[in-house]
Amino acid sequence: MNIVICPDSFKESLGAGDVARAIECGFRRILPQASYRRVPMADGGEGTVGCVVECLGGEIVTASVADPWRRPVEAAYGLAHGGKTAIIEMAAASGLERLESHERNPCKTSSHGTGQLILAALDRGVERIILGLGGSATNDGGAGMARALGARFTDENGHELAGGGGALGKLAHVDLSGLDQRLSRIRFDVACDVDNPLCGAQGASAVFGPQKGADPRMVAELDANLRHYAQVIEKATGRDVADRPGAGAAGGVGAMLMALFDVTLRAGVEIVMEAVELPRALAEADLVLTGEGRIDGQTICGKTPIGVARAAKRHDVPVIGLAGAIADDGGKVVDHGIDAIFSVTPRVMELDEALEKTEGHIERTAEQIARLLLLARKLPAFGTS
Repeated sequence: MNIVICPDSFKESLGAGDVARAIECGFRRILPQASYRRVPMADGGEGTVGCVVECLGGEIVTASVADPWRRPVEAAYGLAHGGKTAIIEMAAASGLERLESHERNPCKTSSHGTGQLILAALDRGVERIILGLGGSATNDGGAGMARALGARFTDENGHELAGGGGALGKLAHVDLSGLDQRLSRIRFDVACDVDNPLCGAQGASAVFGPQKGADPRMVAELDANLRHYAQVIEKATGRDVADRPGAGAAGGVGAMLMALFDVTLRAGVEIVMEAVELPRALAEADLVLTGEGRIDGQTICGKTPIGVARAAKRHDVPVIGLAGAIADDGGKVVDHGIDAIFSVTPRVMELDEALEKTEGHIERTAEQIARLLLLARKLPAFGTS
């Protein structure tokens, strides 16, 4: 039996690689002769760098960049394929994780650090950049990122704009002549799991602004500023990106990437599966084990387990999902390629205890699943129609 183990991380508890090892450990106790292949997964957000690097045998490096308030920080990114591919999570430099709750202010925060990470990758000689857009703290339309890459954003008097989405209403000119020329030789794969436009009721400011610290007044201001920003960007690039699906991702970084480069935003799990060559492993699998910290109704919206399951079903391979918790609507996943789901939490317990003991819980549950499979093979009806 060829078993492929490809879970996402269990957030706040175990990384995807540790989850995969725990599942294998539990299965090996019962099925020691099976062939196991671990392919840790992510969906383009937190954990993407680690899982791609682990699967491909790359390395994690750091660069000195600016956080959303332009303070110096060290941010990590990954190198794979012999240093030719960089894996960057926007959140590493420009994410909410960099800020205390009282520091959240999308009128002021900048995506500059993300641009600096891209520059650091260029200095390493990469040919491809996988960029995950999840978790940003910014609403500046990607202006900070583009500025770090050599663009200039000025007001009607030729003065450089301040950083943050609050300054974009004063934008008069965009000068792209100073963009780093190496960018023209880079293939960008942009991992994005939202299709929001830049502006409007479903735009970056209205939908994501509040979680980044915007009150209703700020949301209205930021939305108007991004609308004006899109008009100026169109004059500079000839590209109208305001209403393109995904333009509102990461506070408008999606729009800037579309304006500067010939990129298509894709589901993060699809990009990660491609990068770690998961489809090749699934083609040879007899069973797939996947999972994440919580399986609920949102899992079907592009999360790792469903991405894995859909890919596995192209080869008619059965899929079992494990989770720290299963919500009341978690059963929806069985209509999207996952054949059975199991919670690893054995009893009612405090969250802290559950997080502390996750590894053991996963091993125990995996062992019981393996026992069930072994038992099924002994049943008289096993294998009959």
